[in-house]
Amino acid sequence: MNVQHKVLCAAIATAFVAAPAFADDLVVKIGHVAPISGPQSHLGKDNENGAQMAIDELNAKGTMINGQKVKFELLKEDDAADPKQGASVAQKLVDAKVNGVIGHLNSGTTIPASKIYFDAGIPQISPSATNPKYTLQGFKTAFRVCANDGQLGAALGKYAATTLKGKSVALIDDASAYGQGVADEFKKGATKAGAKVVSTEHTTDKATDFQSILTSVKGKKPDVVFYGGMDAQAGPMLRQMKQLGITSKFLGGDGICSTELAKLAGDGMADGQVICAEAGGVVKGKEGPMTAFKDNYKKKFGIDVQIYAPYVYDSVMVMADAMVKAKSADPAKYLPFLAKEEYDGVTGHISFDKNGDIKNGALTLYTYKGGNKELVAVVQ
Repeated sequence: MNVQHKVLCAAIATAFVAAPAFADDLVVKIGHVAPISGPQSHLGKDNENGAQMAIDELNAKGTMINGQKVKFELLKEDDAADPKQGASVAQKLVDAKVNGVIGHLNSGTTIPASKIYFDAGIPQISPSATNPKYTLQGFKTAFRVCANDGQLGAALGKYAATTLKGKSVALIDDASAYGQGVADEFKKGATKAGAKVVSTEHTTDKATDFQSILTSVKGKKPDVVFYGGMDAQAGPMLRQMKQLGITSKFLGGDGICSTELAKLAGDGMADGQVICAEAGGVVKGKEGPMTAFKDNYKKKFGIDVQIYAPYVYDSVMVMADAMVKAKSADPAKYLPFLAKEEYDGVTGHISFDKNGDIKNGALTLYTYKGGNKELVAVVQ
C-alpha cells in the first residue's frame, strides 16, 4: 500500500466516524381486520380503505412521536366474518407485535378476538362492532367509536312504533352475535313503544333463500319486518318479499345500511320502504369534515363510501393521537392516554366512557329512494 493510498483510507475512516448517525424512522405497526373475502367483502374493503387513508395521511404529514419521525405501517388481515378465522388472525397480529389494532368489523369476530388482544396488552378500537358485550367484558384494551346495539336497536324500535305507526312487527335475524343482538334490542324498543311482535324467525349469514321464512311471516301480516343481519342477505330478502307480495316496511341496523343494498335488492325495494340506522352520524352544522372525507375517499379509490370507512379513519387517527400525547407507541404507555382521549374527527367528537364506549354516540336514520340512500335524521 503506497503513501497516497494510506492517506485516502485514513480520510475515509475519519469521515465515517465523524458522520452524524441519522436514526431510522420509528416504525409503528397498526393491524386492521375485516372480511375481505366472502359476501361482506365490499364492507370489509371499505373499512380497509378508511384505515389506509389515515395511514397515508399520517405518513405524508411526517407525524412525530417524542421527537422521532414515524413511519406507520398497516398490517391487513382478512377474517372472512368468521369467528375462528378472526381469532386466528388476531393471534397473527399479536405475534407480529403490532402497536395497536383497528377492527374487527363484525361483533361475532370482534368479541372473541378482543380476549386475545387484551391478554397481549394491545389496544383495539372497533369502528363498527355494535354488540354491547364487546365493551362489557372488563377488557381495558377494548374501545369503539360508534354507538352500540342497545342505542341503535332501541331507537329503531321506537321509530317503528311511533313514527311509522307500526302496530305489529316480525323479527328475522341471521343468528350472529350482531344480528341477534340488534334484533333483541329492536324488540325491546318496539314493544316498549307499544308494538306487538307477531313472528320471530332465524336464518344464517350465508343464506340466500328465504321463501319459507317469508311465507310464514306473510301469514302474520306485519306492519314492519325487522332484519338483524347484513346487506348480503337483506338484498335477496327484499326481492323475495316482493315476489310474495309482502309490502311491509323493512327495517334494519347498520349491517344493511350500505350503498350496495340498492344493487343487491334491485327492483325488490320500493321507495321509502327501507329504513336503516347507522351507528354514528354527524349532527347538523358539523357536516363539513365528513363531506370532505367522502370526497377525498372517492378521489383516492374511485368509489363511494359504503358505511364504516369514516369511523375506521377516525379510529386510526385517535390511536395515533394517543401515541403522540403519550410520547410513545408502546401499548402499555399510550393506552392510558387513549382511554382519556378527546378528539374531533370527521365523524364528530370522540371520547370514551369507563367501558370504552364512545360518549354521546349519534345514530343516523336513512331510507332509499330511486336506488339512492337518503338521510332521514340524526339522533343522539
